[in-house]
Amino acid sequence: MEKRVMTNSKRRRGLTVASALLGGVLVLSACSGGGGGGGDASGSKGKDTSQAKADEAAAQKASEANIKITPKDGSDNASINNSAAVTVSKGTLTGVTMTTESGTAVAGTLSADKTSWKPNAQLERSTTYKVAAVAKDSAGRVAHENASFTTVAPANSFIGTFTPDNGTTVGVGMPVSINFDKAITNKAAVQKGITVSSTSGQEVVGHWFGANRLDFRPENYWKENSTVTLKLALDGVEGASGVYGVQQKTVTFHIGRNQVSYVDAKTKQMKVTQDGKTIKTIPISAGSPEHTTYNGIMVMSEKYKQTRMNGTTVGFTDNDGKAEYDIKDVPHAIRLTNSGTFLHGNYWGAKSIFGSVNTSHGCVGLSDTKGANDTSTPGYWMYSHSIVGDVVVVSNTGDKIVQPDNGLNGWNLSWAQWKAGSAI
Repeated sequence: MEKRVMTNSKRRRGLTVASALLGGVLVLSACSGGGGGGGDASGSKGKDTSQAKADEAAAQKASEANIKITPKDGSDNASINNSAAVTVSKGTLTGVTMTTESGTAVAGTLSADKTSWKPNAQLERSTTYKVAAVAKDSAGRVAHENASFTTVAPANSFIGTFTPDNGTTVGVGMPVSINFDKAITNKAAVQKGITVSSTSGQEVVGHWFGANRLDFRPENYWKENSTVTLKLALDGVEGASGVYGVQQKTVTFHIGRNQVSYVDAKTKQMKVTQDGKTIKTIPISAGSPEHTTYNGIMVMSEKYKQTRMNGTTVGFTDNDGKAEYDIKDVPHAIRLTNSGTFLHGNYWGAKSIFGSVNTSHGCVGLSDTKGANDTSTPGYWMYSHSIVGDVVVVSNTGDKIVQPDNGLNGWNLSWAQWKAGSAI
């Protein structure tokens, strides 16, 4: 048998082919198409491979529209005012849907240029919302974006209930009074988020009554016929550790004519003035020597054509625990303090007591008729000529000055004392 011997040249050619095949296997196994020699047996350096062509085609099909949803996906403690803003660059929005976790739709408005979207109303606290947005670029290529976030919970937020209401007309003594549902420890930050201004140009300063109440007033009564604006910019303000504001609101109210009434418990007369001139004098019956009326400056905070007055609510009870009085239809009642001081009509007392003797449990009574419909009575006249925010100054009762936080009665503090209660 003939024996064949492999020459050196044939052996070298075989090794070259094996190397080339091994190189091809390495190229097919790699994720990168980059660069160095030996990567492609054809010598085209990866430009013509099927993967490169697929990547190039995908890049050409991708939309340039860049959608942004705020807050970012997964956020919690999100604002109920400024959340869910959707914007797009290098494109226009073609559709935005926003729903609660239960599927309830949230109405929103797309901007005229179709580059932004916002919900129409304030969001609910402690609620998870889902947002889905679609946009297209100038070439008509579509882009999608989705996000889910949860708004701030009641336990982590605070709200201030304020008076007076937007659009109302009030008397010259009406302060802006804000009561917070959480104790505020960072008073300076919260106060800085609230501004009160008047068209009169009067300086307005805030004063804290404890941790939950902040009132604003000028040095003297508001200028009649001026307009006052309250701005709440508390969204995101940390009022206490881990507790944030959520309100973002502007309120305006009008100051009416200047009416101040002066009650003298010694003469048992009330002098009603407007712009410093007396327009009416009314006989009254103030608190008896056993139940004197507070002295001081008081502001009308509520009005009731008729209301019930029960002694147990203010601590007036007999030895058996029953109310010393329970009148279910007190006419023309105007509240002066939170503790129960009213200026009100009195139909049950003799007409002779008014102007001659003090008989009440601390209120200021005026002659009136049962049913509150007799237009000829002093009680009716006073009720119909008064608005919330009017001032009543009471003197000579033998009692102490009313506490400034007992009702809307901060006028009993001097301007220096008032300013000392500011946190800024």
